[in-house]
Amino acid sequence: MLSYDMTQAGDDTLYHFLYRLIRNDILSGKLPAEEKLPSKRSFAQSLGVSVITVENAYAQLLAEGFIYTLPRKGFFVSSIRTKNAALPKFSPIPESRESKMGEVKTPRYIADFVDNQAEASSFPFSTWATLTRKTLCEKQNDLLKRSPNSGVLALRKAIAKMLLEFRSLRVSPEQIVVGAGTDCLYAWLVQLLGFDKKYGVEDPGYSKISKIYRKLGVVCNFIPLDESGIRLDQLEETCTDVIHISPSHHFPTGKVMPVSRRYELLSWAAKSSNHYIVEDEYDSEFRMVGRPIPSLQSIDVQEKTIYINSFTKTLASTVRVGYMVLPKTLAEKFRDEFSFYTCTVSNLEQYVLAEYIGSGRYEKHINRMRNFYRSRRDFLLEIIRKSRLKNAIEISEEDAGLHFILKVNTPLSDEEFCERAAQKGVHLRALSDYYTVAKPSVHEFVINYSSLPESKMKKAVAALCAVLDA
Repeated sequence: MLSYDMTQAGDDTLYHFLYRLIRNDILSGKLPAEEKLPSKRSFAQSLGVSVITVENAYAQLLAEGFIYTLPRKGFFVSSIRTKNAALPKFSPIPESRESKMGEVKTPRYIADFVDNQAEASSFPFSTWATLTRKTLCEKQNDLLKRSPNSGVLALRKAIAKMLLEFRSLRVSPEQIVVGAGTDCLYAWLVQLLGFDKKYGVEDPGYSKISKIYRKLGVVCNFIPLDESGIRLDQLEETCTDVIHISPSHHFPTGKVMPVSRRYELLSWAAKSSNHYIVEDEYDSEFRMVGRPIPSLQSIDVQEKTIYINSFTKTLASTVRVGYMVLPKTLAEKFRDEFSFYTCTVSNLEQYVLAEYIGSGRYEKHINRMRNFYRSRRDFLLEIIRKSRLKNAIEISEEDAGLHFILKVNTPLSDEEFCERAAQKGVHLRALSDYYTVAKPSVHEFVINYSSLPESKMKKAVAALCAVLDA
């Protein structure tokens, strides 16, 4: 029986990962022409994936001509002439996110404090499978209807109810737009607000946002922070129109914007019809102490705030469902001017997620995961504070989100410390790496712990101790 290790999929979708594995084996000759492929059901059982995953992988291979099918006989490998043919070169599938084009590196770390994916074992597979079967049986007609460009109404209603209960946000389903992750939503926002606007991002900040803005060809300003958050004087000086911020838990510093700065920011937004605030709340659900910080949009009476969030941190990194809440005027503009767009999330995924939220299961999952991550964080902090590191470090911002800041008293530069940690098997990134304009060397390191098993924590801390000892 043909077999692959599906745990190596990483950020790739399972069906696409499987498709690439089979495709590469066909091109390399490992799977010869006319070879019969396993049936979808038996293959799915062997790999430990759903039949839909195998079905989608086969469909892609079939569409590209790598395989063919015979009625009642199954799927077979097509005859492909690779000798002297100008076929594309397919690189081996990397085992690490650190791989670069043209070279494949597979570092094996004791611990990866850079990886911030959700805990893989926490995904509610059995519940998801039950809801998927229920949806397939009960909503067959709805599944085949073209959904509105903003997403199916059932999911938007569920999100609106969730936001009211979790974030005290009173919004209508008509203000909500669903998309395939936040990357998609960022691109739609630029089209909605205008390519002539000047966009601003936090510095330090999540570099992917600025890369998307720049790839779209718009002006992207890097706005520095002070102790309270984004600097308003720099917004004015750079003539920024749209500012992208994470006020409830800034990444990577972990700071929370105080209410005084929030009102100052809203005052700035009210000064011009071109001014808007994009409030990105990527992991606001995981504040470890007290109640969640009220969102900026919940105190915005001028309707100048666009709220964005997703389910990648709460469910899984591969659940590519994001949503944004638009002010009413922008929501109306989106419906009118973007009606030709098709929603980028499948109806099946939307209806399943709507049922998961509406039935109360999502709230229980969040509560369970908050306790799980709190326990994981406490375990790591206890190990650090009992180790030889305790006299050489300071820990801050451990109560907000799924990472904290570790300040180390060391004569090494940030780059040297990270290199030596890597040599000891620990993947680490300095806070200074997240700056674009000014890169201070403050010996502070971002510790993501969401995907780090407790079994690896003692070895990781011991390795950092060894770096200091050396």
